[in-house]
Amino acid sequence: MCQAGSYHLCRQMGFIGLSGGGGGLSEKIVVDQRWVHPIGDIPLDETALIEPLSVAHHAVARSGVKAGDTALVGGSGPIGLLTAAVLKGMGVTTIISELTQARKEKATSSGVADHVLDPSKEDVPARVRELTGGTGADVAFECAGVNAVLDTMLDAVRPGAVVVNVSICGAPATVDMQKIVLKEIDLRGTIAYVRDHPAVIKMVQDGKVDLKPFTTGRIALQDLVEQGFDTLINHKNTAVKVLVHP
Repeated sequence: MCQAGSYHLCRQMGFIGLSGGGGGLSEKIVVDQRWVHPIGDIPLDETALIEPLSVAHHAVARSGVKAGDTALVGGSGPIGLLTAAVLKGMGVTTIISELTQARKEKATSSGVADHVLDPSKEDVPARVRELTGGTGADVAFECAGVNAVLDTMLDAVRPGAVVVNVSICGAPATVDMQKIVLKEIDLRGTIAYVRDHPAVIKMVQDGKVDLKPFTTGRIALQDLVEQGFDTLINHKNTAVKVLVHP
């Protein structure tokens, strides 16, 4: 992540294993001590999810949500599911809006959602208001990178709510400013994480987040291209985390 370690926009942002300092498939690399976090007795296969879980934790922290609130998560890809997991671990009632059948099933089977809604079959904002006594969600998280999902988040939250845009869109998005103005919605951005790892590790150690359901594949190194990269590029709706072992 950005070495500035703050909320200010950095000129460059890089990740160990992707942006130099040792490749992601290296047997060993050398890093500064500040980038190393003790994981205690967390199984190694689960620690592979600590990094994306930190992304989710940072987004949740940016929202200001608290226990007892109701949150709507738009999209249940890896980050959407992990965002829901953090919310559930905090005692937040969590609603997920998702189209894809496999992802809906994962949201249900993993236990991270109190309610899973299908926008192709129901009016998500109306259903959210029904589930919240007519008020709407206290916070919402756009985790799909789809403009229609952002629109739905704005429609489904209560007046004075917070909407956090977690995804990175492939093209510039449009925002209906009237919705933000008339409902006094606070629209916030979030990127990566800022010193979130220790809190995330503690959540896992305390049993507030169970990472086991999110590993959807374990493959050998020789299958990396066909069963790893190809799956994540062309069949990403069926996968959350694919682990590679030598």
